[in-house]
Amino acid sequence: MPVEPPPSPWRLPAARDWPPHDLVAVGADLEPGTLLAAYRAGLFPMPTPFGDVGWWSPVDRAVMPLDGMRVTRSLRRSARRFEIRVDTAFLEVLDGCADPRRPDGWIDDDVRAAYTRLHELGWVHSVEAWREGRLAGGLYGVAIGGLFAGESMFHRETDASKVALLGLVDLLCDDHAEGRLLDVQWATPHLASLGVVELPRPDYLARLPRALSLPLPAALDRPPRGGQTT
Repeated sequence: MPVEPPPSPWRLPAARDWPPHDLVAVGADLEPGTLLAAYRAGLFPMPTPFGDVGWWSPVDRAVMPLDGMRVTRSLRRSARRFEIRVDTAFLEVLDGCADPRRPDGWIDDDVRAAYTRLHELGWVHSVEAWREGRLAGGLYGVAIGGLFAGESMFHRETDASKVALLGLVDLLCDDHAEGRLLDVQWATPHLASLGVVELPRPDYLARLPRALSLPLPAALDRPPRGGQTT
């Protein structure tokens, strides 16, 4: 089971007080307790254009229905070329997602350190696509009960990130799949082509408590690392 960190000293704004746009609040910190409190409230951090820590809850929240991912024949063929692993190369996945050569990159040293701490406590996981002994792509996100909040993905080979997402969906499809919530923050044309849909913010917040009450998927219910990740 993940280790619960000390609670955050910050008070997050109640949903009834949120503004009618995606950015809800600015400030606070990226300590584990603050991050977990935010995800449990329906928020996630991302820097603002001014470099501050912003707390976001999109008015139209993007989620992947676990029974709605579009898997083409070519993607299914690609999937057979890769092996899916969980948490065997977390830092390498994080570095791949944080590559400064990627456009619109937002994962700086502070974000990297914050999610590494949460990974060591057992709350953040990487889902990886491997081929011939090499990491070809992957994704990472925060898992709290039946919520998996996807943060970022990357690929070094064609279809590798899509295969990692497909692997994650497969891992979440257990006896509790109906109540699980795979959150991907904002929809993009690429994600929409894979089956991602948008939920109005009130609908997302209405579904969140049930998801949080569920047990972790078996593949993600592992002892905390508590140290160096290889």
